[in-house]
Amino acid sequence: MRRGIAATALVASLALAATACGGSDSGDEAGGPVTITWWDTSNATNEAPTYQALVKEFEAANKDIKVKYVNVPFDQAQNKFDTAAGSKGAPDVLRSEVGWTPAFAKKGFFAPLDGTEALKDQAAFQPSLIEQAKYEGKTYGVPFTTDTLALVYNKQLFEKAGIEEAPKTWEDLKKAAATVKDKTGVDGYWGSTQAYYAQSFLYGEGTDTVDADAKKITVTSPEAKKAYGTWQGLFKGKGLHKADTTADAYAHIQEAFVSGKVASIVQGPWEITNFYKGSAFKDKNNLGIATVPAGSTGKAGAPTGGHNLSVYAGSDAAHQKASLKFVNFMTSAKAQETIALKNSTLPTREDAYTDKVKADPGIAGYQGVLSSAQPRPALPEYSSLWGPLDDELIKIAGGKESLDKGLGNAETAIAKLVPDFSK
Repeated sequence: MRRGIAATALVASLALAATACGGSDSGDEAGGPVTITWWDTSNATNEAPTYQALVKEFEAANKDIKVKYVNVPFDQAQNKFDTAAGSKGAPDVLRSEVGWTPAFAKKGFFAPLDGTEALKDQAAFQPSLIEQAKYEGKTYGVPFTTDTLALVYNKQLFEKAGIEEAPKTWEDLKKAAATVKDKTGVDGYWGSTQAYYAQSFLYGEGTDTVDADAKKITVTSPEAKKAYGTWQGLFKGKGLHKADTTADAYAHIQEAFVSGKVASIVQGPWEITNFYKGSAFKDKNNLGIATVPAGSTGKAGAPTGGHNLSVYAGSDAAHQKASLKFVNFMTSAKAQETIALKNSTLPTREDAYTDKVKADPGIAGYQGVLSSAQPRPALPEYSSLWGPLDDELIKIAGGKESLDKGLGNAETAIAKLVPDFSK
């Protein structure tokens, strides 16, 4: 059930509740501009310059607001914000990974945005992304960038092997990999051992790590075991690259693909720019993008990722009001178009997919698979559930542990993260 909160009511309530905040320490002068702090968690080299330019554009159009831009490394940002918010010293705005949003909302660190200026264009955003920004019926973030996984493939290698279309099922992919190997000498597919990348196999069997509605851990269910069995089977066979269990596996898989040493992998749109830097994709149109293959149920899908812009609940009234205006600007159709053109990331609203944006074959390709993406449940602990699986799947893939033992160990670890869930 949606419970809208008017912007004025929200600001008034925050004025009463707030004490110190990120904005209050930013050197505001009486009668001068309000300075808000934004923690951006994007890649400092490839993405941040675009955001910094947009900040300047916003400031030029809003002389009464200054934005203190801080780029925080993504792998540090969650813990840093958790610590800062707990001591009432967090930034006014955070670029929050979608999995963090319900977790911080549960702690009371994020302000609900329903009915505020930040969400006045709510109808323009993809509904599933709005749902993913909710916790207990309220919306705690505005979708900023989105992503999902896709089967990306080298069209030239597929054509050379006589394969006319992307594999529709994991079994089709196995056959295609063998054919590519026979015809080109190159491995047809290289899979990841990471739990996030294995999530699609679960969806293909109609299951997940947990059933959030039933409060039940399902990682050892028959459906999950079948899913992970299929995943495990794609590391061995003709044209299937063996599992890489090293710390640099991600880089190895990516490099092999962009240099034409493997014909297909599963990957997200955050690598579009790097795909084009590889020798295999100097011609951007050689990059094939398709929905991840389906499992035995005929279902295909991948997890929805991305980031929201969320507002700190501890900010005072003035900083809160300025933050809402800033979030609205950064998630506008114009800003979203600019971000897509500069960073090759996927917009979160349909009106930002302009002809210019869709001229990038990478963005157009990923836009085509977004409809099959699966929103994450509004479970604060959900993103942390991949941790135990990351630990176990690498052992399973490397032959150091059986599938049953590994999933059993993961179930035990997950039970500690969601103690009120049954097995």
